[in-house]
Order: sequence, then structure tokens, then C-alpha cells
Amino acid sequence: MVRIGRRGLFVAGTGLPLVLPLLVRAQGNWPSERPIQLIVPFPPGGGTDINIRAMASHFEQHLPGARFVVVNRPGAGAEIGYTAAATAPPDGYSIGTVITPSLQTITIERQPRYKLEDFFYLGTLVEDPSGFHVAPNSEFRSVADLVAAAKARPSSISVGTAGIGSDDHLLMIELERAAGIRLNHIPFTGQAPTVNALVGGHIQIASMNMGESVALIRDGRVRAMASAGPRRFSLTPDVPTFAESGYPLTTGVVRSLVVPIATPEPIRARLAAMVEATMASPAWIAEAERLFIPLRYMGPDETRALVMREAARLRSVWQERPWTDN
Repeated sequence: MVRIGRRGLFVAGTGLPLVLPLLVRAQGNWPSERPIQLIVPFPPGGGTDINIRAMASHFEQHLPGARFVVVNRPGAGAEIGYTAAATAPPDGYSIGTVITPSLQTITIERQPRYKLEDFFYLGTLVEDPSGFHVAPNSEFRSVADLVAAAKARPSSISVGTAGIGSDDHLLMIELERAAGIRLNHIPFTGQAPTVNALVGGHIQIASMNMGESVALIRDGRVRAMASAGPRRFSLTPDVPTFAESGYPLTTGVVRSLVVPIATPEPIRARLAAMVEATMASPAWIAEAERLFIPLRYMGPDETRALVMREAARLRSVWQERPWTDN
């Protein structure tokens, strides 16, 4: 038996989509019929945007006939971009960029138009620890300075992040809990506007990923106060960890690529192979090093397991301290 659902035709009792003759014929032209969209859920200029734009030409080398175009869909803490990726036609012409933990925290905070199960996970690209950054002339020289000031002036020190429920925001919450302080959360739509606000003197702290901030640190535009990895970040060895300051916090992002789950398996397999080949490519590895992108590859099964495992952990955190309170 066949039933009609909002995503197309399905075999009753199985949840499996029927592969229609028309779709089979369309696959014959894939991926050369038109450009493949790489959906970035943040504005241009941030770390994720730079990462995906740099990868596009390398993807083309590992998927013959394909052309790629980056499409920025920022807003609502990345929810707009995630929804665009989940609801795109499952034809192999739309690939979404998703970030752990914001992909999961949005589904915990509210009911968006996507579920974690709506995606097929092609693989991971990056693992990048979070960190606190200040302007070069900031009064805060260390985490201890910040904590002392926050205790003296509760809720007066502004911390900019890439959005509510982002890893940047979760780091802020974890420090508040560990140090017994209260900070003033200022959410933005991505790293670029957060940096602009810090440099312009509109916020006092920018919570953002270490890999995304290396160039800013070396250019003298920002100063890193501490990183939230289990050890010092390899590209900023002079920057202490929060653990060295007495607060053993480990927070960061894992950046992955997805397609709608209904995408035909042959297309999913070719896209996953493209990601794996690109991540093993010496040319891409060299370019990533030049751009300070901390690579980490995991395949589809391992990526999906990580996403679901982190979702369970974050639900436990939410029950103790809903992050929308900040």
C-alpha cells in the first residue's frame, strides 16, 4: 500500500519513500544540471562562512561535474539556515551546514520546523573549542580579573555570542555556574557582528571559537583571555585554558554537513564520499592550515551518533538550567 505524506509518497508501514521514475531520470543529470547550494546559517565573513567558501572548489574536484555556490541564510540563532536545509528538495542540490550544539539546543528550546532525524549526516569538518576574547586595551587581563569584576558588578559585564544556545552562550553559562557570577548576554547572528561589536566598544567580552579568532589575535584586533578546550589550543599556545584559571570548562563546536533524509541513497553516498575525499586531500588540509581551520573528520554514522549523544546531554543541562533565562 502507498500513502501520501507531506514529503511525498511512502510505502505504508515502512516510512520509506518511493523512488519515482521521474526522480530516477532526474538523478541521471545530477550533479551537473545546476549548482549545488551550500547553505550557511550565518552571515558572510564568519568562521563557518569562510570554511565553507574555501571548501567549495575542493568539493568540485571530488565530485566531477558539480558546481557549488554558497548561500547565507542567517537568523534566529541559525534556525533559519537549519530549516532551509531540512526542507530543501531532496534532490542533491542543497547541502546544509550544521553546528553542534546549536542544532540541538534549538530543538530543546522550542519546536522548530526541523528535527534531528530530518537530516542525513554526510560527515564532520571541524572541531573548534570556544574561548573568551577582549579588546586589546581591555581592563580584563585574565579570567580571574573578569570574575572579580563580575562579582563586584553583577550583570553589568556584556558578553557577545553567536546566539542563544550556541556553544559561545553555553560557555558563558558554564562560567557563571562555576564562578557564581552573573553576566549580561548579548546575542548576535554570528561571529562577524560579534567581533564588530567588541572592536567598536559595544560589548566587553566576545565569546567565540579559537580557530575563528586566530587571525584576529595575530592582527592585534582582539586578545584571547582563555580557551575552553581540555588543553591549550594548538594555534594559540600562549593562551591559557579556563582549567588553568581554576574553571575546568570544555565547550566548543563540531561543524558538519547534511542533506534532507529523503535524498536518494545513491546521491547521499556520493556526497558522503566527496566529503571524505576532500577531508583527506593534502590540498585542502594545507589550505585549512593557512586559514586556521581546525579539521576533524568523522563519517556519517559517527557524526549522527555524536549529534544524538550531544542532544541527550544538552537536554539534561536544560533541565537544570534553561539557557533562555540568560
